[in-house]
Amino acid sequence: MTNNQHKPNKFWFLVGMSLKRKIKTKWFLWANILIFIAIACAFNIDHIIEAFGGDFNQKETIYVIDKTNMGVSDVFKQQLELTNITLQAKDQKIVTNELQDNEKKEDSDYIVKTYTKSEQEAKKLMKKDKHNYVMIFEEDAEQIIKTTLITKDYLQTTDLQVLTQAINSTKMAVAIANSNIPVSELEKIYSQAKIEREILTKDKTAQAEGTEMIMSTVFPVVILPFFMLTIFLVQMIGAEVNDEKTTRGMEIIISNVSPKQHFFSKMVAGNAFILIQGALLIIYAIVGFVVRLILGGGNPLGGMGSSFTSVIDALRVSGVLDKLIYIIPLTLILMIVTFIAYSLLAGILASMTTNIEDFQQLQTPIMIISLVGYYLAILANVFGGSIFIKILGFVPFISAILSPSLLVIGQFGILEVIISIILVIITNYLLIRYGLRIYKVGILNYSSEGLWNKMLKALKG
Repeated sequence: MTNNQHKPNKFWFLVGMSLKRKIKTKWFLWANILIFIAIACAFNIDHIIEAFGGDFNQKETIYVIDKTNMGVSDVFKQQLELTNITLQAKDQKIVTNELQDNEKKEDSDYIVKTYTKSEQEAKKLMKKDKHNYVMIFEEDAEQIIKTTLITKDYLQTTDLQVLTQAINSTKMAVAIANSNIPVSELEKIYSQAKIEREILTKDKTAQAEGTEMIMSTVFPVVILPFFMLTIFLVQMIGAEVNDEKTTRGMEIIISNVSPKQHFFSKMVAGNAFILIQGALLIIYAIVGFVVRLILGGGNPLGGMGSSFTSVIDALRVSGVLDKLIYIIPLTLILMIVTFIAYSLLAGILASMTTNIEDFQQLQTPIMIISLVGYYLAILANVFGGSIFIKILGFVPFISAILSPSLLVIGQFGILEVIISIILVIITNYLLIRYGLRIYKVGILNYSSEGLWNKMLKALKG
């Protein structure tokens, strides 16, 4: 009875010692400091740029010299604002009518001023600020209007695209105006086209078309921490088991506790560490957001407000926000049981190796599997609901990030994700049942014999 009472104490002692070895290290401290700085800087990148003399939110000022008698300056200003807003919406991939109707017009990135002085005087303005441009409009018999754009330096690709499209739109507007078309007809020409979507495939909605932006921008950011934590977990368990074997400390440990207790203590400690690290990442993100809230004044996202708003709108219109009530719990459960699967596999493989170099070779396939799952999750929308991607969504080890992505884009339902969870749990059971046999033999086996031969012998024994 006394021995049984001591066993749990020894087990939790091993768990505590393993956690201390991971947490009470300079590596853990400095790594988390660097991670926190990186996350905080990512949330406040525009403020950092501005602090070092950058011009993240600098508007471009265009001085227009209108040598025509057609009011081109006013037309250009209107077309530039319309072009700027249109291209912003395109960049943010706002594709549904509902988003277009509810979208608030952002402040233009350009300031247009009519300039009445000479070209030489206008050029002097550019010497003071590289964000000052000069636009000269003249009448032309063949091209209707002739445009000269004067800048101090090269233009950015986006600015050149916006200005070129605005100039072409201005030329078209002037040409139409000179054609004596009635104002009512002009309003029809310039009014925004409304597209009504009708999709024949069942369970497909026009609103869900906005999920492309979610899969290309939001989802990779969400699943990246899982991918990184998986790598940390595998490496830590492998390194710790190999360290105990190479220092011959394994004999002392196994003489006091059973291999089973030692095996599970590594699993519990490794997963506890990963959960702690994951919680710290969430805290760092919250702190970074709060810092931005303080620095950004009324807009918690400062210069990124429009992008953030477009993401939220896309999530709402696509229906993802309404699904979060079950997407988040199912994803967390699936990730936790997958963490356990990775830790079990890492422990089993590490027990059969005799040095860290051997384990690094063994962990390469594990990393490849995890990397394949990461990219499949990002590209899931490209496969268009093929049977191939759906089958892979049930495969343990990669289903933790692939199944949630299929759930978001509507290729998986709740039932499919639950099946994925069950399959991972079954995998964990098999790893424990058969992997424990390998572990019991492997942790005290220092033979240089082939890894797979040792594993097969351990299973038969």
